[in-house]
Amino acid sequence: MVFTNATPARMNDMDFSPVVLQIEQGYLVPGGSAIRARDEIDRTGVRVGVSEGSTSEATLSRELRNAKVVRTSSLKTAIDMLSSGRLDAFATNKATLFEISDALPASRVLDGRWGLESFAIGIPKGREAAMPLVRSFVGDAKTNDIVTGAVERAGLRGTVLSSRHQRTSLPNAR
Repeated sequence: MVFTNATPARMNDMDFSPVVLQIEQGYLVPGGSAIRARDEIDRTGVRVGVSEGSTSEATLSRELRNAKVVRTSSLKTAIDMLSSGRLDAFATNKATLFEISDALPASRVLDGRWGLESFAIGIPKGREAAMPLVRSFVGDAKTNDIVTGAVERAGLRGTVLSSRHQRTSLPNAR
């Protein structure tokens, strides 16, 4: 079994549990950037980095009409390109963006989101007999705040918990 972003492409090979948690997708801008808000991204001349082959690349290549989508081979490359001014923003899930911002002084993760990644437990197709156990495990983990506790202990930022109880969103504070 695997805990991963439950994308349509992965659903070809795996069956997924109900969503355990979601992570907002957003933008990181370098220190000194004139970009202050998410709605300032899709403008002529703005270069938005994405990881090559990622969900961000597929989605933003379709959705951004004016900004240029720039594929990067690694997060290290993205950080270098942001630092040197070759990128105006980088797009991915906010958990990753907050980690990058910790390593890139004065950078900012913009408020708001352009999407959500839905994380769930996946099992290979053909093993449907295990799905009731997987569903039960996920339900118990969410009901008993095990997921919330794990997110808090890990310091995972940018999450939206899929829960029937109290807190449904965790703060993005650094």
